[in-house]
Amino acid sequence: MLKEFKEFVMRGNVLDLAVAVIIGGAFGKIVSSFVNDVLMPPFGLLLGGADFTNLFIPLDGQTYASLEAAKAAGAATLNYGVFINTVIDFLIIAFVIFLIIKSANKMKKPVPAAAPTTKECPHCFSTISLKATRCPNCTSEIK
Repeated sequence: MLKEFKEFVMRGNVLDLAVAVIIGGAFGKIVSSFVNDVLMPPFGLLLGGADFTNLFIPLDGQTYASLEAAKAAGAATLNYGVFINTVIDFLIIAFVIFLIIKSANKMKKPVPAAAPTTKECPHCFSTISLKATRCPNCTSEIK
């Protein structure tokens, strides 16, 4: 069983997947920082100085100055601002992955077309083997 597990882990696909997951996690942190630290502050400023991370609804009916203050008081909150940031995170990550895959597909060499194995009989227009010297349908000689 240990030998089978080692063979499974050492397959190229499993190792490639592991590397992709690790790089994807690191890339996700970069994008999250970009959204939270670079993109959202000017976007919030355009919307009248709104900070999306502090957009929340306290479910206990009290008023709190910030999300941190509400959490410190132990209040249950509906954090829709954090959700907006997460959705923007996802959209940016999905768009960047789309661009990377699109670029990678353009760089791939096109698969050469397979050589034909059949031809058309010039007399009866049926499909015959390239090696045929006589059509099996109309019995005409093929040159």
